[in-house]
Amino acid sequence: MDIGETFAQSAIREVKEETGFDVRIDRIIGIYSDPGHVFAYDDGEVRQEFSICLACTIVDGTLLVSSESTAVEFIPVADLPDLQMHESIRIRIQDYLNSKPPMLR
Repeated sequence: MDIGETFAQSAIREVKEETGFDVRIDRIIGIYSDPGHVFAYDDGEVRQEFSICLACTIVDGTLLVSSESTAVEFIPVADLPDLQMHESIRIRIQDYLNSKPPMLR
């Protein structure tokens, strides 16, 4: 987050910067923290993080790769089991696929 941003503003900005898409936040899928899950980045930085996973709808923009992403693409759900990814990411995807949006009143 940048100073002065709300969480929602930060999430929307980050998606735009990393994918090229403008999004609308629909709901929170989950809040994830695991003291045993530590990230080691290529530049030597090591940190334990938490994440708030959001379901969003693309409302505008164009798919692009940025300085913060190495590749951006859509993957069919049926192809997800064959992709290499950290197990914690699989959990977030499964939680999204298992979640149901709240009913509109």
